[in-house]
Amino acid sequence: METVTNKTLEKLKYDLVRAGLVPYETIEQAEEIAVAQNINIGQVLINSGILTEDTIIKFLEGKLHIPSVNLEDYTLDKNCLKYINYSDAKKFKIIPLFKIEDTLTVAMADPMDLFAIDKIVESAACSIEPVIASEKSVLKKIDEYYNRDVAVGDIYTYSDVNFDWREELHSEDLSDNHIQKIIRAILKQAILEKVHEITFQCEDGGLAVNFKINGEISNKGLVPNVLSASFISKLKTLAELDPSVSEVPQLGKLLFKVDNIDIVSSVSTFPTIMGERIFLKIYKPPKPLSSIIKSESQLKIINNAISDSGIILVCGSPLSGKTHIIYSLLLEIASRYKNKNIMTLESITKYNLAGINQCELNENVSFNMDKASRFIEFQSPDIIYLEGVKTKEIFDYFSSLVYDGKIIIMEFLANNMEDLRNKMAFSDFETLKSLLSCMIFIHSQDSIEVFDKATVQKYLA
Repeated sequence: METVTNKTLEKLKYDLVRAGLVPYETIEQAEEIAVAQNINIGQVLINSGILTEDTIIKFLEGKLHIPSVNLEDYTLDKNCLKYINYSDAKKFKIIPLFKIEDTLTVAMADPMDLFAIDKIVESAACSIEPVIASEKSVLKKIDEYYNRDVAVGDIYTYSDVNFDWREELHSEDLSDNHIQKIIRAILKQAILEKVHEITFQCEDGGLAVNFKINGEISNKGLVPNVLSASFISKLKTLAELDPSVSEVPQLGKLLFKVDNIDIVSSVSTFPTIMGERIFLKIYKPPKPLSSIIKSESQLKIINNAISDSGIILVCGSPLSGKTHIIYSLLLEIASRYKNKNIMTLESITKYNLAGINQCELNENVSFNMDKASRFIEFQSPDIIYLEGVKTKEIFDYFSSLVYDGKIIIMEFLANNMEDLRNKMAFSDFETLKSLLSCMIFIHSQDSIEVFDKATVQKYLA
């Protein structure tokens, strides 16, 4: 994955200093944060409240003598969408507005990105006239106007108990979105069978479609070789991954609706000697914590834990619903403590949570858990959720933040209580155990135990 930049602001960043809009030291700090979070420097300045989007747009307009446009209530000429495909629009943060004779006017967040302009000139086969717009507004318009072309589409599960995705595969549909319908059909069957993990892997004859049920792989058919390349390319495009890259792993998200409920699936690609293996994991949207944990006494234990410093540990087996519980817990905390800085460190965010600063790690630019742990204190968080901590050093570092009054939420893989005790018996977890304020153990969807500080420390001693 390429580092996110804004070539215009990179070239003009010190002009911001000369114009008296930003101190030199702030520009230097913003550059470090931009690299760490894989966002452009302009986004850092906006996110931190140093400059507003409007201030940056007006500065660029005056400096470059390129007009700006407010896309908020702007109506695009839909006939011009054919000149820029969705992938390029999203990648270059550019959207066509209108065309007069041989000149296509486009709104760009980065009007000095000459590579983007050359690429669009080549594909559109006409001249390009750029105008400046905010990155946020361009991306919003892209989603608004291109959505029907790229979305998986709505899935309805009513009275389709014996549904088989291969009926769609063997239909006589010759339209351009036939592949999209096949993807939608596979997701529908997975939802109907209450499957949360799907894999696609290359085999002789095509792409095998496998569902993982209770830890066992179940083959559900084959996408034939003649359609495999198109299938993989379309799936990657829907997940906002680069369909032209197959030599390195990629991680993205698939968004779709099931019975009018928004659903997110992570999409992971991995190169093998047979071809790319693609893994999908479907996440249910978070619910109110009280609808998952119905015991008043257990809810009281959790409420006590989120009101004071300590570590909240959420345990369970694979696919037990740890992430689901944690997201519900984060929403509960955000609703109670609107003046708290709640932050997450995740491989990929599953749902956007209001009132929470969610952060995705990115190994491709070396923004891993180690680097995040060294930078996150500068953000002065009150509550931190960590996904998948693997090393003792990271455990110890975040455990130590409890002494500074922080609340740390961690997840821990354990198949049952005995498995948990055996794992926690290692000396590496001594500090962690001493700081536990609450433990939530998910035995199954209908069986969740909550332990207070005294009980959990006694049990794990």
